[in-house]
Amino acid sequence: MLWNLDPGWLMMAVAFVAVMSFFFGAALDAIMKEDGFGPTGNMMLFTTGFFGAVLVANSYGISLRELSLATAWGLGGAFIFISVLALLKAALGWLLQP
Repeated sequence: MLWNLDPGWLMMAVAFVAVMSFFFGAALDAIMKEDGFGPTGNMMLFTTGFFGAVLVANSYGISLRELSLATAWGLGGAFIFISVLALLKAALGWLLQP
């Protein structure tokens, strides 16, 4: 799905997802404080998780022609990605504490 987009539409999709991810990242930073990755780090993780989930769904043959289905896959992937990384950060912090 992503590779079938024109470059202009792909850049607009990345820009839109990045802006929305910054809002989510800022809200999550206010909630998680030092346990998170900062607003910009959260934004980058959300954007990576969003497009990663869409690419994984496409690689398994799941058609994401409907925008609502693609959005659901992307948001699910973004939240799963940032949750797993926050869990790994907490586990490393617990293991490496003095």
